[in-house]
Amino acid sequence: MKAVVFEKSNSPEVLVYREVEKPVPNDAEVLIKIHAVSINAADYRSMRLGIVPKRKIYGADIAGTVEATGKNIQKLKVGDEVFGDISGCGFGGFAEYVTVPENVLALKPAGVSFKDAAAIPMAAVTALQGLRNLGNIQPGQKVLIYGAGGGVGTFAVQLARHFGTDVTAVCSAKNVDLIRSLGADQVIDYAEEDVFRKGEHFDLILAVNGNRPLSVYKRALTPKGIFVMVGGALSQVIPSLLFGAILSIGDKKMRFLAAKPNPADLEFIIQLVEGGKVKPVIDRCYPLHETAEAMRYLMQGHARGKVVIQVLPE
Repeated sequence: MKAVVFEKSNSPEVLVYREVEKPVPNDAEVLIKIHAVSINAADYRSMRLGIVPKRKIYGADIAGTVEATGKNIQKLKVGDEVFGDISGCGFGGFAEYVTVPENVLALKPAGVSFKDAAAIPMAAVTALQGLRNLGNIQPGQKVLIYGAGGGVGTFAVQLARHFGTDVTAVCSAKNVDLIRSLGADQVIDYAEEDVFRKGEHFDLILAVNGNRPLSVYKRALTPKGIFVMVGGALSQVIPSLLFGAILSIGDKKMRFLAAKPNPADLEFIIQLVEGGKVKPVIDRCYPLHETAEAMRYLMQGHARGKVVIQVLPE
């Protein structure tokens, strides 16, 4: 099969498109024929940290069809259309086939494209767990999504609206119209206006790769507000981990999300997508052999929504 493989030599690390051995499922795995896979920051951050998958193939968010099953598989059958986040079982999505346990996958409705399904898992589940699990989002609240233009942010805006809140979103100028179209009540171009100087207070702040001091976010919370940091570079994550507990003394809470793959969350989100209440925002699609170029584009940090690798035509 064809795959994009991480190769490290004396030259800089590269992703190489080449032929590799097709995997064979064991008794507890299914073989997935991949139709589409999306790229996440987790892919290139793992690369930078030297965390290399066993098969040296990155790619976590897959959508495809079950081609074969191990003898102990009970829920899935050949021909089922599925999607999921396979980061917890070794990655492997930048390829034509991958083997994974069935319990990391969810069924894809026929009305949702493989491309859209591949754009969902890591970004949408991160947004959901940040807003609902750590943020305890409630109808009628004022919610700030800081960093709304990327994969997590575009899902967060839509989910916050679905939960019945008043949404303020901060993004770059090029994304203002897009984020407004997703349902944000107020959209702020961070280059033109500082939301934290407006004197507004929010019941929940979700910072996606937020680059402001934690004290700034805390001052913008209501008396019992919650701040949730989602991902980011080490320079952003470490202060959140070190000082979040100290800053959470009192009624205002400062939390850091370590999102985890969850098929039940995938099922919740895919129902919203199927019903037209949430839509994946896809910036660009690339064929499998251009995965390295797609990765470079995402690493620039300017993608609007998700970047998807189309392994097979729809």
